[in-house]
Amino acid sequence: MIEPIKWKNGKIVFIDQTELPRKLKYVACKDVDILCEAIKKLRIRGAPLIGVAVSLGYALACLNSKEKTLTGLKKDLARASKKLRFTRPTAVNLFWALNRMEKKFETSRLGLWPRSKNIVRASGASREHKAVITQIKRIILKEALNILEEDKLMCIAIGKNGARLIKNGDVILTHCNAGILATAGQGTALSIIYEAKKQGKKFKVYADETRPLMQGSRLTMWELMRNNIDATLICDNMAASVIKNKGVTKIIVGADRIAANGDAANKIGTYGLAVLARYHGIPFYIAAPSSTIDKFIKSGEDIPIEERKPEEIIYAGSKQTAPVSAKVYNPAFDVTPNGLISGIITEKGVYEIKGFRRI
Repeated sequence: MIEPIKWKNGKIVFIDQTELPRKLKYVACKDVDILCEAIKKLRIRGAPLIGVAVSLGYALACLNSKEKTLTGLKKDLARASKKLRFTRPTAVNLFWALNRMEKKFETSRLGLWPRSKNIVRASGASREHKAVITQIKRIILKEALNILEEDKLMCIAIGKNGARLIKNGDVILTHCNAGILATAGQGTALSIIYEAKKQGKKFKVYADETRPLMQGSRLTMWELMRNNIDATLICDNMAASVIKNKGVTKIIVGADRIAANGDAANKIGTYGLAVLARYHGIPFYIAAPSSTIDKFIKSGEDIPIEERKPEEIIYAGSKQTAPVSAKVYNPAFDVTPNGLISGIITEKGVYEIKGFRRI
């Protein structure tokens, strides 16, 4: 299985997803600013993968810091964290991961260096200070690598929990990319498909192209074909017809943030699929890690929705497909109300929306 992201020789190595499916290109990143640009430009994308990426980015900033005091190191990390936090607003995994990394730094700092000593020696560069900083850098890198490995295990657990919902003969529709390229492991929604295949189940998959950036056609189809899944690509506006005429039995997608009441934000176009699922009487599932559930946001109305540049709609790749001066509305995500969601599949189990009761 390909690795979308890894830590190698003091660098973050990731797949540049904007090059797919034409070319499988790996980028070695040793600078937080370059990482931030990669996330903004969707070279790195997918909520869980972004969480892993910013964790490694925080560790990279820690290792790159030339500061000789804990006070200086803390300032360097605060600057790096601020940059990473401003890359994308909707995916909560980004903020969850950075909060965890910052907490690890604080507990390590206070545990290894009592506050009174830190104040006294803040301007010094003693051997003791250097030893503590070196130890903290090791701790921070280990925490980031823990998040990466946990993500891989999370993907497998989601896949196994969701695979029990897949039956022989199922026809599954998915949207955007919630697979290997969206995580550090084998994906969320697509992990269910991969695990069902391992169990010997026979089924078909339809993948929406997912306009305007074509994550379904460029990424999901590339993945599914590499993994020998019986998959068919469709345009987004074919979904209703395909559900009706091709016997779609369930829809499974990922999520970038889930509110406390179960409302879920995912790639634009997801809400429409949920409405279609309800009309046609088929189940609509969200697959996401528990870290995607934002307990501090009551409902989908409070989820920040990223709006992206008009050029993504005016151009398809390098080809102009609309007047340059056209007014454009380009939200990257929409919110599916909890009443349209049959269940949320996490690494901990499958849950009904109401009270997140396990089923």
